[in-house]
Formats: sequence, structure tokens, C-alpha cells
Amino acid sequence: MTLPIHHRPTLFSVELRTSRWTDMVEWYRHVLGLRVLVRVMDDGYALFEAGDTRVAILSRDSAGEASSRWSLGFEVVDLDAAHLRLREAGTELVEPKTHPEGFRELVTADPDGNRIRLFAWPTGH
Repeated sequence: MTLPIHHRPTLFSVELRTSRWTDMVEWYRHVLGLRVLVRVMDDGYALFEAGDTRVAILSRDSAGEASSRWSLGFEVVDLDAAHLRLREAGTELVEPKTHPEGFRELVTADPDGNRIRLFAWPTGH
């Protein structure tokens, strides 16, 4: 059974639990360039705008390990500028490559080792 569109769930946020809350918040804000919507330092909670959804960073003493089962994919307008910002921040990354579908992508990781993919379509796409 297919639900009517107004009854379907909407992804509000992706939550990342971390024992390195300050490092993660700074990385997502200054290196990745996401806009902070909410930051509550006493609670170890930060919510970032990420297009139509959000990324939440939650402070937890035992956050678990990063998983290779998933990645966060972010579409950017200027992949070269994002690449430069990541390099200047000393973030390890896989150099950008062009996929057969026409988009360019680079792969990196946040301070906890979560896989991050940044991609951009050619201008005019």
C-alpha cells in the first residue's frame, strides 16, 4: 500500500553521536560550512542546516565507532572551493574524480571518521 504524499515520513535529521562534540561541531560548522540552527553547549547538542534536512551532533560518552555501512552525501555548488577548504583544514581526503554520470565527487571523513561525500554537478546541470 502506498501512502498519500502528505502521510509519508519526512527525514528531519541525521543524528551523529560523538565523544568529541566540540571538535565535531567546529568541523561541521567551519570546515564543511554548515549553518548552525541550534547549539546548546550544556546539553552537548548542535543542529545544522543541510539543505532540506538537518545534521544533529549529540555528545555521548560512549558514541561507538564510525561505520563503513553508510556515508553522508552533500551536494555543493563549488567542489573546488570545498576541496580547498578541506585541504586547508588538514582533512584527509580522496582527490575529486568525475563519475560516468557527470558529477564530480570527493570523499573525506569528519573528526570521528564518519565517511563524507561531497559532490557537484557540472555548471548548467
